[in-house]
Amino acid sequence: MTKDRIKTLQAMEILDSRGNPTVAVHLELEDGTQIISRIPSGASTGAHEAVELRDNDPARFGGKGVLGAVKNVNEVIAPALVGQSVSDQAAVDQRLLELDGDPRKAKLGANAILAVSQAVLGAAAQVHAEPLYRYLGGLNASVLPVPLLNVLNGGAHADNNVDIQEFMLAPVGAASFHEAMRMAQESYQALKKILQEKTLRTAVGDEGGFAPDLDSNRAALDLLIQALERAGLQPGQDIVLALDVAATELKREAGYAFEGSIKTGPQLIDYYHRLIRDYPIISIEDGLAEDDWENWQLMTERLGDQIQLVGDDIFVTNVDRIQKGIEEACANAVLIKLNQIGTVSETLQAIRLTHHAGWKAIVSHRSGETEDTTIADLAVAINGTQIKTGAPARGERIAKYNRLLAIEQMDPTLEYAGWEAFRP
Repeated sequence: MTKDRIKTLQAMEILDSRGNPTVAVHLELEDGTQIISRIPSGASTGAHEAVELRDNDPARFGGKGVLGAVKNVNEVIAPALVGQSVSDQAAVDQRLLELDGDPRKAKLGANAILAVSQAVLGAAAQVHAEPLYRYLGGLNASVLPVPLLNVLNGGAHADNNVDIQEFMLAPVGAASFHEAMRMAQESYQALKKILQEKTLRTAVGDEGGFAPDLDSNRAALDLLIQALERAGLQPGQDIVLALDVAATELKREAGYAFEGSIKTGPQLIDYYHRLIRDYPIISIEDGLAEDDWENWQLMTERLGDQIQLVGDDIFVTNVDRIQKGIEEACANAVLIKLNQIGTVSETLQAIRLTHHAGWKAIVSHRSGETEDTTIADLAVAINGTQIKTGAPARGERIAKYNRLLAIEQMDPTLEYAGWEAFRP
């Protein structure tokens, strides 16, 4: 089979949803199949993530240009991969790792490597005449994920005085994905009206969530409850809440800078315990910092049988860090981001390890996104049951939701995860 062989690979510098440079790759096969892969970049990034190569040239894009990564695709990766079959993802990704040679992909850049790896995946699905989710997941792909919609922003995602980075809606009571999106969108619009009535800002953050100045994190949660009720929904039954604290951003030498004081890890855990007592919160992501393993263990011991505890910065889609988390009983779910690790194959390895432990694997976007919809198909392919891809607003977020709506329409055998998404 020669039609699945790579004929050309060409990278270019494009812009993400924040207007910052990122990498796109145009791949053409011998049979004429063509695909463009566009990859995201993060704002709240973990210290242990694979390296996103930037030019650091202050004369261009404030140093954020990616011409070096583009050059690495065009001059190093492309010559090595021309003639390779896209049907063997593992072999292509292994070659990419060999070309770089650095555990964190600091030589060629994880952005260069992922753009190619993701393009290979998309091209393989096309040449095999299958939608990406079915090519990757086979007959096992059977579930449409619950969207975790970030509708109120704080932390690194917004310029306001709210500490928790993301306040999310999870429409678990819906009977289908399209009903889930309707419920979420109506709640989002109700929230906007409430903010306007209170003369609070309705400007949105990086992921489409509103970013008003509020007195406390509880004030944000109260607004969400009001919005759900105004939309005619029952909090805790139709829609539940989820948080991303992004606690690494709050970590100081003495503890965590949170709501005007310094809190220890146990004090922060106590705070979360009170929140889940008072609000229908089903999931907390990054409740503690990326290397605070001892307190992650304590949080899991105290809260892990009540809610989902998601590790992002602590795990960074890295099998070694996930394995440590499993062995030390830190968290019970992993956030999956392709660009944290840099290749499709390594991402799938991280997902398999997570599922083998009985944990949830939640596919996620980044704050700096593109119109690429690969993660929507990935969430279905792995039966991920949950997906994080922002508010029901902004084109780069809606693109993923629209892709999931299209998948639902074309494949009625898929079931919406609903409440099952959060059950062990």
